[in-house]
Amino acid sequence: MKQLFDELSYKVSQYVTEKYSTSFSLGILALKPNVRQAVYAIYGYVRLADEVVDSFHAYDKSSLLHRLKLETWAAMDEGISLNPILQSFQETVNKYTIDRCLIEQFLSSMEMDLQEQTYTDEKYDRYILGSAEVVGLMCLQVFANGDPIAYEDLKPYAMKLGSAFQKINFLRDLNEDYRVLGRCYFPNIDLNAFDNATKNLIEKEIALEFKEALIGIKKLPSSSKFGVYLAYRYYLSLFKKIKKSSAEHILEKRVRIGNSQKLSVAMQSYVQYKMALL
Repeated sequence: MKQLFDELSYKVSQYVTEKYSTSFSLGILALKPNVRQAVYAIYGYVRLADEVVDSFHAYDKSSLLHRLKLETWAAMDEGISLNPILQSFQETVNKYTIDRCLIEQFLSSMEMDLQEQTYTDEKYDRYILGSAEVVGLMCLQVFANGDPIAYEDLKPYAMKLGSAFQKINFLRDLNEDYRVLGRCYFPNIDLNAFDNATKNLIEKEIALEFKEALIGIKKLPSSSKFGVYLAYRYYLSLFKKIKKSSAEHILEKRVRIGNSQKLSVAMQSYVQYKMALL
């Protein structure tokens, strides 16, 4: 029965999420069941594309990404894919009428990772838009459930949250991106001369985006508010730890949040939510 295949497809996307990101999987688990599966599907697809450009070094990554792109459009047009991750994604896209331009922008940012880049301000903004902000907008279309007024009202806040998350990722992954993949996303920065003053400037940008994003989180429907707030709190904890670390330290070692601290954040966030502090 096709229903079994559809159920399997969402389970595969869920497993991918749980395998790759404890923080996001716990945040998604805090969403209401009526939107949870769709967000797993979005994350599973995004993770698949990201894995192609970040990890498949022994293969022709450009060819693989191009194939994924063609299979994505075919799956959405035909309403079916034999790839379980694509199957759950296309079903989510078609069910919630997710704008295909968002998917195109995302795939375009993945293509940027295939080439060595010297990031200007324009390229930096374009990459963050495609790799993070539009992913937040895909999720927002699920949360808004077809309400265009709610979507447009929450759109700028979702973009700020996606941008803040991605910039934290850049700081967290600075060592691997630079030492292993040869990437530096921050424009006009020489990582050989990366210092605390430069790091502080980036952190100020992130702090402002976090402040704005929280306004939008408070406006989210009850089906998604706590889950998004939990992801926000996880990243805020990671951000605080990065701020306490020196520029030299994050260039040499990836900053992490332990599982015990994640559990503590989850409990604190739940109490705040229940006490209507959010």
